Amino acid sequence: MNGKPIIGRTPNQQKLVETIATHDLTFALGPAGTGKTYIAIAMAVRMLKNKEVRRLILSRPAVEAGEKLGFLPGDMKDKIDPYLQPLYDALETKTIQIAPLAFMRGRTLNDAVIVLDEAQNTTTHQIKMFLTRLGMNAKMIITGDITQIDLPRSTQSGLIQALRVLRDVKGIGKIEFGKKDIIRHALVQRIVEAYEAFDNEKEETGHKPEASAPSTDE
Repeated sequence: MNGKPIIGRTPNQQKLVETIATHDLTFALGPAGTGKTYIAIAMAVRMLKNKEVRRLILSRPAVEAGEKLGFLPGDMKDKIDPYLQPLYDALETKTIQIAPLAFMRGRTLNDAVIVLDEAQNTTTHQIKMFLTRLGMNAKMIITGDITQIDLPRSTQSGLIQALRVLRDVKGIGKIEFGKKDIIRHALVQRIVEAYEAFDNEKEETGHKPEASAPSTDE
């Protein structure tokens, strides 16, 4: 990212690069391993280094998998950091500002690139609040995978609602990645395909298909 152009490794990655460059609000949707978050942060870091913006703001909803936030040690920053670590891992610079979603209310974000990762785990109120923080000379990049929602079953995903509400709004970019865009180990793509086949079979039969158990016969 030191002055070099950012080139996507798949057609959709390249489309995302171009869409972010030409839109102030971009949705990047798709499964893990497609590079959507990496491209988003790479573009944000490049704009920061080129002094097109003054700040890079990262946010991610804190959704626990079986643990309550209050059980984590330390102050609020320490409590939030574990959920933001995946964003740190994709960065080559520390000139960033971490803004947990709950603390962004009431702010107008000017001269910044704001990246919201794992947006499928926002509530409808959270994502509306987030979207309306967009200020002058600012870009928002929202990434998410609507097949991996960790919210309680009774809670609607803000990302899904936002995509529906904003579908006809001009000036918003959207790139949808698929399993063919996965650029991790080849086995990851085969795992994704196997789970899709499993889910499709479940929908067609109306019940959970039984996985074949390994034989115990000697």
